[in-house]
Amino acid sequence: MCRLRRARTDIDLTRQKTSKVEASLGSKGVTRRGRTPDKREKDLDSNCGFHNVMILFQQKRVTFLPEKPHIKGIINSIQFMPIALDLCFATGGSDHAVILWHEGDSENEWKPKAVHRNLHSAAVMGVAGLQQKKVVLSVGVDKRIIGFDLAADRAEFNHQIETKCLSVLPNPSDFNLFMVQSGTPQKQLRLFDIRLRRTELHSFGWKQERSESQSALINQAWSPDGLLISSGSADPVIHIFDIRYDTHNPSQSVQAHQKRVFKAAWHQSLPFLISISSDLNLGIHKIT
Repeated sequence: MCRLRRARTDIDLTRQKTSKVEASLGSKGVTRRGRTPDKREKDLDSNCGFHNVMILFQQKRVTFLPEKPHIKGIINSIQFMPIALDLCFATGGSDHAVILWHEGDSENEWKPKAVHRNLHSAAVMGVAGLQQKKVVLSVGVDKRIIGFDLAADRAEFNHQIETKCLSVLPNPSDFNLFMVQSGTPQKQLRLFDIRLRRTELHSFGWKQERSESQSALINQAWSPDGLLISSGSADPVIHIFDIRYDTHNPSQSVQAHQKRVFKAAWHQSLPFLISISSDLNLGIHKIT
């Protein structure tokens, strides 16, 4: 069980920075610890389940969607798409596919359609949608960053970096920007602009003391204004980066846990940050 605790250290984001960035603001599924899942786990992992709130409380029952568009392995990422007047979500799986699910006519009905199955040559680890255009972003272990234009039904761009990609996170304020988490030590975060396609605006990172490998369990979160991004770490540290400046190092690193930090998320209007860690504590941090 997680224990809730309040972090004693306040986060000071007023430290002096350097100059500003000149930017335009698998085949087989593997579970934790490297264990190969059995057939029952594979069947469950490749399903999408729909929780009806009333059903959940009254009958404690989950309805699984019957369609299985991901033909093998597990689903690594799932996100609702910010497409106006169109309720849908996307999934990315170990079968290299990106699937878009649209709400059907009947209750609890969702119809899957493959966005693409062959553009990635390895597991898709992250999916996301853009606010201003019908483009689905996907990143994978094959080191590729793909933007697929749903209206044109083709890849708008296909960029490859030097190491695996673990997640993608669009900026909540400047809709042209998105951050990709990579497996490169000290360059774990890569900032891109959709208008520049294959051009990396800037990279951010940190030196890990406890492990050189980058885990997909480590996640990032944008601040509501889109200027700051927080990241967990294999170390017991929360890293915070300010994308307005061209320094590669964190603007602030907060030692808030005893073990690795999975994620630190921002409150939408109040100066608070919450974090989760493998030390089983929940951290609440006040930003000053």
